[in-house]
Amino acid sequence: MSLNEFERIGALMAEEQEVSQGQMFGKPCLKLRTKAFAAFFQGEMVFKLGKENMDSLIQKYPGSQLFDPSGKGRAMKDWIQVPTEFQEDWPRLAQEAADYIS
Repeated sequence: MSLNEFERIGALMAEEQEVSQGQMFGKPCLKLRTKAFAAFFQGEMVFKLGKENMDSLIQKYPGSQLFDPSGKGRAMKDWIQVPTEFQEDWPRLAQEAADYIS
């Protein structure tokens, strides 16, 4: 189950960095100190990787999309939602997101 993968990634990152699990928009998230950099939403992981990277990431991960937690067409331009079929890349993307916000 992908929630288990999200939790596993958070636990591994917490061993090496100041990463903790929390909530963002009522959804589980990973934080570096106090800043969220990844979340679990609709069975997929979401990463803050910067709007300048979104086009290439969406091409690399078909089915991914800008993160729109409200579902009202107001996507967060720095965040990408990556489908479970790419969960083998989630740990790397989580580390890139943590690096991006630090």
